[in-house]
Amino acid sequence: MIGAHGFVRWPRGVVFDLDGTLTSNMHFHVQAFDAFAARHGRPPLDAAMRLRLDGKRNADIMPIFFDRAFTPQEIALLADEKEREYRRLSRGGLAPLRGLVRFLDLLEERAIPVAIATSAPAENVPHTLGEIGLLERFPRVARSDEQPRGKPHPDVFLAAAAKIGVDPRECLAFEDAPTGVLAARAAGMIAVALTTSFDASHFAAAAPQLFAEDYEHLLAGPFARLLG
Repeated sequence: MIGAHGFVRWPRGVVFDLDGTLTSNMHFHVQAFDAFAARHGRPPLDAAMRLRLDGKRNADIMPIFFDRAFTPQEIALLADEKEREYRRLSRGGLAPLRGLVRFLDLLEERAIPVAIATSAPAENVPHTLGEIGLLERFPRVARSDEQPRGKPHPDVFLAAAAKIGVDPRECLAFEDAPTGVLAARAAGMIAVALTTSFDASHFAAAAPQLFAEDYEHLLAGPFARLLG
């Protein structure tokens, strides 16, 4: 799909992460997590901890953050507390990432199916998609909490590819976190790292094939040849 100066053909399928990828909402998650941490006597998230946690599912986040094991029931309660705060803070404050709607329109014109591969819990998916007005455009969603393993393992991206019936090697994946890029690449997808949450230097070990500031940047750069 990618030539020396950009894309030489369209992918057969496109898989998107949700948070930080369809909308720039990670600051709401950080605010919610810091309030959650304070209630539990823990320090706020620093840059190093964010790199460890961003992109992972709550079942993997909570034991790392608290440095102890939890039962599934305990994790469910902790996650619900934090995610309810995120939904409260983000209500009325979200918008699609720049160029996203145009990009989705172009994919639809070419009958290229799309899916979401997210670590977000069930309640957050319709909330976030509804807030940015794209709920009906993403009927196929794969969640990490439904898979045996979360990101950086490829399970959720493989599940998303299966939902659209496309070989993962023919899919383009969009991610905003190094953990997610690792998962997409492990699934065999071409990974585009969006620098909405981390700058490019943080993706060195994940080695995405492309970087983009947003979808307008992507369409004006790597996709320009196809659009021309």
